[in-house]
Formats: sequence, structure tokens, C-alpha cells
Amino acid sequence: MSRGQTFAFDSSVSWAGARTAMAHMFAEAGITTPDLDARLLLCWVLDVDAAMLIAHRERPLGAKAAALTTAANRRLAREPVSRILGVRDFYGRTFQISPATLDPRPDTETLIDAARDYVKRHQPTLPLRILDIGTGTGCLLITLLVELPQATGLGTDVSPAALALAAANAARLGVSSRAQWKLADALDGVDGTFDLIVTNPPYIPSGVIPGLEPEVRLFDPLAALDGGADGMAIYRSIVAGISLVLPEGCAFFEVGHDQAAALITLLEAQATARQWPTAEQRLDLAGHVRCVMQITRRFRDKKILLESEHSQDKV
Repeated sequence: MSRGQTFAFDSSVSWAGARTAMAHMFAEAGITTPDLDARLLLCWVLDVDAAMLIAHRERPLGAKAAALTTAANRRLAREPVSRILGVRDFYGRTFQISPATLDPRPDTETLIDAARDYVKRHQPTLPLRILDIGTGTGCLLITLLVELPQATGLGTDVSPAALALAAANAARLGVSSRAQWKLADALDGVDGTFDLIVTNPPYIPSGVIPGLEPEVRLFDPLAALDGGADGMAIYRSIVAGISLVLPEGCAFFEVGHDQAAALITLLEAQATARQWPTAEQRLDLAGHVRCVMQITRRFRDKKILLESEHSQDKV
């Protein structure tokens, strides 16, 4: 099937036949997970789980044929399954997504693991205030609020629609009383101080965007992707003001596969002037550097923390 061509399911086609046909067409269209996508869309349209899909595979589509036709053609147009369904699972929880928000990726869960590890070692019971810059769906802030019941937080974004969706996700996941949302670009208009900063900012160089996969290029909002000529624009803005909002804590930045060194170089000027420890890196499940961590505490404080960690490890 050529790009842009559409098709329609007949109501007499069986569940199994529809699944096979979709998987075949998705594969021909160059979609990398054709079987999985076919199963997910069919389960969603039929409102059944995978076990029921197999058990009743000879049932005809019936009145669901039109809805499945629409969903399949959307996927053939390279719209991601998550956007067709309107939800994405992140760190074991389901988040609503919209055209105003980035579609959360599993790689971003690296920041959650890094932040939880830091809090476990350094502030396991103390109250925490978290700043999530470019919150989008709110997945980073909301997940940390669920995982860290002693925490409160502020999520910022340049999109009012994204902030409204993040607030809805917070309410659905039971943390709205501990979350606030503000329209802001980077640190502009952000008041007060925080214990943690998390951010998955736009970091793709402008010239790279036209060559991205259609699922990203056509369906993720440009404002959530475009990091300027070298992809570092928002990092520079955040790093320039980080000491004002994070006088003593830790920042967790998501980075692209080749950006960690450049970000660490930016942070070094601040770190040297303020006697912060050297930034650290965390790998994602694929073995790529996905997170850069910067502790904003003086070396003498880090020495005390490391001694505390050593004593805990010996227990």
C-alpha cells in the first residue's frame, strides 16, 4: 500500500483477519512495530484485552469496522498509536496526552530513577519542593509526587493547553493538592527556591528536525522539540539562573545522545565559581547517556554526604 492510500474494513472480517491485515499493511508502510500496533489498535477499538482477542478471534468486526478503519488509516499516516489512543504509559501509570504535549518516552524514566536515588540517599524524609521545567503532560512532576509523598512541586510550560492537561493528569492520579502549574519559559517568572529540578526540554537542533521520523516530526509539538541551532538554547537559559532557584539541591536534565558533554561544560562554569561537585551522568536502558545531574552543594557538604552514604552502605 502506497503512502497516503487508505482502505476500509468490511464488517464481516474476523478479528484475526483484521489483525493480520493491519500488521501486513503497517509493515509495508515501514512502521517498525506492525504486529504490536495492530494488536493495540484492535484491542482499543473492540474494548477487549489481548486474551479475549485471541479467544474470540473468529468473531466478525461488525459495527466496529468503521472505527477500526479510521484508527488503521491514522496509523498508516504515521500518527503514533499513543496519540490515536490519547494516552501513554509512563513509569507504570497512564497519562493523557494531546497535540499540545510531547509524547513521553521510556527513556525519560531515567530521570525519575536518578531523582529517586538521589532523594533516597540525601533527603529521604525531608519535605521537598520540585520544579519541572517544560512539564508537558506533567509526567515527570506527577510521577515524582506519587513516588515521594513528602514532595510538592511546580510545573511550568509555554503552552496553556499543556498546563491544563498536566493539571488534569495530576487530578486523575491523586496529587493535584501538591502540584501547581505556571505559564513560564525556562526560569522566567519562576519565584522561590527548590530542592530538585527536573526537565526534559526541547533539545533537538533545528536543522535535524526535518529528518526525524514522521511520528515525531508531524505529531509532537515543534515547541517541545526545537532547541535552536545547536539544541542547547534552553540549557543555556536554565544554567544561567540555576543558582537562584536551586541554591542547595540537584538538577536532572534529559539530554540527547551527543549533548551530555556540552551541557556539562556549561555547568562547569557555575560549578567552579560556586564550588559545586562535578556533574554526573546516568544511562538509559539502551546504554546511552540520557540524564545529566548537577548537585548544587559545596564540596564540603558533598564530603559530609558521601561520608553519610558510606556509613549507610556499611550498615
